[in-house]
Amino acid sequence: MRDGRIVEIGAVGVEGVTAPHALFGIDQAILEAMVQVPGSAFRIETDVLRREMVRDGAFAQLMQNYARFAIRQLAQTTACHRLHHIAERCCRWLLIAHDSALSDTFFLTQEFLAMMLGAQRAGVSTAASFLQKSGLVEYKRGRITIINRAGLEAAACECYGAMRNELDKLFVRPTT
Repeated sequence: MRDGRIVEIGAVGVEGVTAPHALFGIDQAILEAMVQVPGSAFRIETDVLRREMVRDGAFAQLMQNYARFAIRQLAQTTACHRLHHIAERCCRWLLIAHDSALSDTFFLTQEFLAMMLGAQRAGVSTAASFLQKSGLVEYKRGRITIINRAGLEAAACECYGAMRNELDKLFVRPTT
């Protein structure tokens, strides 16, 4: 926003692409990507990506399917921010982060989580306290540990499961 506020509209995990718009010939970034969980990433020039898509039809199909997923995720996240309670949204976001962190423990401040969820810090603090008292997470000085993933999934809104199912379908290997 003009005043500097930002909000998450989608998440790119270890399986994703941060700029699916490049698949449509859009060379200038239209969204800002922000690293939320430390890790490694690969970068590929747009022209190389497009050349590989022409050369390899299966790769092109995978990239097109991922672009479809990214658009659906944008819509799902927008609806989630509007329709679901802050605690459910926190669970969704923590599950997504956990999927990409490849560890049960990762760094995450409540201030940053509030920014991603478009929520007040006090609301995130209350939700985090509830999740900790419920035995789902442990939170200490910007470091969160997922203790009960199944419980976190049960407490999350439907959006996490819907998007996880889409990703699982996207990356299913064909049987021969």
